[in-house]
Amino acid sequence: MTSLVERAEEWAAYRILRAPDLVLRHSTVRRPIAVDGQRLEPRTQHALAVLARGGRPPLDQMMVVDARIEYERMPRVFEDPPLPLPRVEDGSIPGPGGRLPIRIYGPRAGNQVLPVLVYFHGGGGVIGSIDTHDGLCRILAREADCLVVSVGYRLGPEHPFPAAPEDALVAFRWALRHATELHGDPRRIAVGGDSMGGCLAAVVCQLARDAGRERPCAQWLLYPGLDRSTTTRSMELFADGFMLTASMLNWFMDHYLGGADPRDPRASPALHPRLDDLPPTVLVTAGFDPLRDEGHAYADALAGAGVEVRRRCHDGLIHGFAQMTGVVGVARRALVDAAAELRAIFGAT
Repeated sequence: MTSLVERAEEWAAYRILRAPDLVLRHSTVRRPIAVDGQRLEPRTQHALAVLARGGRPPLDQMMVVDARIEYERMPRVFEDPPLPLPRVEDGSIPGPGGRLPIRIYGPRAGNQVLPVLVYFHGGGGVIGSIDTHDGLCRILAREADCLVVSVGYRLGPEHPFPAAPEDALVAFRWALRHATELHGDPRRIAVGGDSMGGCLAAVVCQLARDAGRERPCAQWLLYPGLDRSTTTRSMELFADGFMLTASMLNWFMDHYLGGADPRDPRASPALHPRLDDLPPTVLVTAGFDPLRDEGHAYADALAGAGVEVRRRCHDGLIHGFAQMTGVVGVARRALVDAAAELRAIFGAT
């Protein structure tokens, strides 16, 4: 339970993060940050400065249970109040290790049949939930004009790899079987996610293709982690100071993989020997993100294999920007733009 002190800290941060532009120009963003020919977006720079002054330890210096609690706090600070939607339903579905929580979002009243996005939240496979990504999924449902089925898959270290990709595949197949009763179109079921969730979405597409069974009609990948076997230039450039750090990545992988081979394509889908015959892809990266370069490399590889790829790179933003939409206007516009790309694919399917 959040204490009164923590609530007061959240309220103070909430107000400071929404300071007028004039205040920012005379405080935290007097000296712009530029790296690799990119300039950090001013409100993002302000948010990072506020976090740095907050005195809280980084997630990788916490116990897992405390990191999860801290991550659950973030939407209350960085996002606006939840976007009202005509349909928001909680439920659960059977999974390989027990029932999995889901939340269904619908942008329209009534029983009109809509395309479906099965969504996997980020958090390195260790933290995160359907609650941490509630605001993001609400925006996606409205802007992509689709049903969103947000899935609470199993997390490490309690449920080490490959529990998460197993759950993700089961969730996609459940959506296929139950699309009609959800008032969804079984011919237009996509998968998507941010960060680790983007990895899981990519894995589901590969596993479905390899099994010769029904496949997603699209994959929506938001700053995904796709190759845990190597160190890229962006990992070195943005190893510290931009929300997601190199030490956090190592912490996540240690708890998620549990000693498994990081080169397994279910952990690093970029290493799958076949990247052809995959669905149309929306792949979004952030300029100040350690995962930027592997996202670019995967987009290039998919395009080279003949896959339709709609790519966007937002040079001034950081990893996790889609959960900062209440304080960074550019981040909200970037999320809306990515949702519009998915909507276009649904319209062409």
